[in-house]
Amino acid sequence: MSEIMRLDRTSAHPIIQEEAASQSQVEKAFREVFRWIGEDPDRDGLRETPNRMARAFQEYFSGYRQDPEQILQKTFEETDGYDEMVVLRGIPFESHCEHHVAPIIGRAWVAYVPDRRVVGISKLARVVEAYAKRLQIQERLTAQVANTIEKVLKPQGVAVVIKAAHHCMSSRGVHMHGTDLVTSRMLGCFRDNPMTRQEFMSMVHSSTGQ
Repeated sequence: MSEIMRLDRTSAHPIIQEEAASQSQVEKAFREVFRWIGEDPDRDGLRETPNRMARAFQEYFSGYRQDPEQILQKTFEETDGYDEMVVLRGIPFESHCEHHVAPIIGRAWVAYVPDRRVVGISKLARVVEAYAKRLQIQERLTAQVANTIEKVLKPQGVAVVIKAAHHCMSSRGVHMHGTDLVTSRMLGCFRDNPMTRQEFMSMVHSSTGQ
């Protein structure tokens, strides 16, 4: 595979990256995996599966083709001085863990206290989706969503709580069903003001029945 140059956004220095594989190469790799597990990739039921899997992976990991910061660029000032908490509760998402490429199925609660500007609520859900549709660990996903909202909107504070079930625990390994992982990140007034944090957490608990 040939090498291409791209700009690393975090360091502003060019780095070497292999050119992306073609879909035919990806399909060939899936066929080899089928052989490795003992299957016949040429039997009727599997003949078209590598093509389907390649298209499915494009959907599963479409977040790599999205810029979460750009999603939040369009904001509004016509708030009549509104400076209270904005909360979007129970945002459903699907992700995949980077350790076993197993599904992560969960919901996110996102809040911020605006400082003069607000963003369309659908944009908050889109930021969650953009980061979720990548290989992830839940802790990083939580931090990425909060950090991006803070960086772009510059609000008084940001809070993110994520609750998710990890299939790497239920379908392999310890085979533990019915458990979920809860992570949170509190910035600004949500970190500094216990009453603001408690108000947000009460909204999280009331929407989950806990």
